[in-house]
Amino acid sequence: GTSSSSIISVTASIAPSQANQPAERITTSASTQNHAVRPVNLTSEPCKAAALVGSALDHLLQGERIAVLAEDQELSPTDAAKVLGISRPLVVHRMNIGDLPFRYVGAHRRAKLKDILALQTQIDSQRKAMEALAESTEELIRDHGL
Repeated sequence: GTSSSSIISVTASIAPSQANQPAERITTSASTQNHAVRPVNLTSEPCKAAALVGSALDHLLQGERIAVLAEDQELSPTDAAKVLGISRPLVVHRMNIGDLPFRYVGAHRRAKLKDILALQTQIDSQRKAMEALAESTEELIRDHGL
């Protein structure tokens, strides 16, 4: 069969003050393609950590690829499109209008994962608002014959 690709990002935020601390004191954040980033303390929240690992394993067992990326990792517009679930040209458009900060590396655009995930959160909230508006409109038409 064909294998598909799914991006599960785990971002570890280790402040310089945490660099020499034991692993149980370091927090990490997790995100799947359709979920916002959330902090996970691997020792005080073992169930969440196990769920994260379980989700990664589920994707692998389905023949999908996973990626573990640092929050400051820079991605190409093609990779950003995969994370966001939108087309590459739309990612470039979002870059051009200032919705997605980026920099050039030679002639190639690169955006930080944290900025891509922030845009994803914005897109998700806009989609939810549009769905709620559509539902309200359907209710008005149904209830009042408009």
